[in-house]
Amino acid sequence: MPIKQDLNNIILNEDGLSMATDYIFPEGKKDLPVIIYTHGFNGFKDWGNFNKIASAFAKAGFLFVKYNLSHNGTILGSEMEFIDLDLYRKNNYSKELSDLLSVVKHVCHDDFKHSSIISQNNIYLLGHSRGGATSILAAQDKRIAGLVTWASIAQCTSPWSRFTVEKMSDWKEKGTFYYDNKRTNQQLPIDYQIYEDYKANADVLDLKKAVHAMQKPMLFIHGKEDPAVPYESAEELNAANPVYSKILLCQGDHVFSRKHPWPHDYLPAETKFVVDQTIQFIQAQ
Repeated sequence: MPIKQDLNNIILNEDGLSMATDYIFPEGKKDLPVIIYTHGFNGFKDWGNFNKIASAFAKAGFLFVKYNLSHNGTILGSEMEFIDLDLYRKNNYSKELSDLLSVVKHVCHDDFKHSSIISQNNIYLLGHSRGGATSILAAQDKRIAGLVTWASIAQCTSPWSRFTVEKMSDWKEKGTFYYDNKRTNQQLPIDYQIYEDYKANADVLDLKKAVHAMQKPMLFIHGKEDPAVPYESAEELNAANPVYSKILLCQGDHVFSRKHPWPHDYLPAETKFVVDQTIQFIQAQ
């Protein structure tokens, strides 16, 4: 089945900021269900082998959407590098939710360039790690048919959930702390405003409350060997709504044996498993 890759389209969020966006889908098909993927903290749409993952979904009969969050630090022409650190430091959960809802609005609009081949009654959200949190919150939108998360956090309290009182106080006083990104050898700035945004919007950003309220299919997938986000996070999310949600604990670490860059022409077994399980879950709806 020939696969079309329509890459680096521009979607504007509510503040007019650009988000590079890809559409991957099987050519010559119609009524395609849609999957919108949101990357996690320090991620981007092309991280690792995500073009291969997107193609796997397209071969299964989906239009797959992946995009860069507006404040992830990437810029047009450098979609895999953290360059705009002024934007990066201003990111927060509310902005990521707004970004995803902007993508949903764009895909659902009659002017969407691929509107003639999609089924607007079958739009699903998929998110990894912190992108899982964003997807959970956005899935409350009536236009969304269902949700799958990979290694999602269960609370919008990253990256400060493990901070000591002293470190929180120091962060507040200085206004910024710096995250050591070992891949890029960068000190990435994170402003205290992300914590202030969480405190001001704690009710809206309550993931378990959002899961509990939803009456639509949800699947929480998590690797048992995840060192970054313990698999108990998936158990907490599933426990919030066992009537509508399912949980799948499987082999794998936080990225299911992926890495960036990915030099191979195949998916690791752990990644292929979660892709296949996601496809089966959505097809069953």
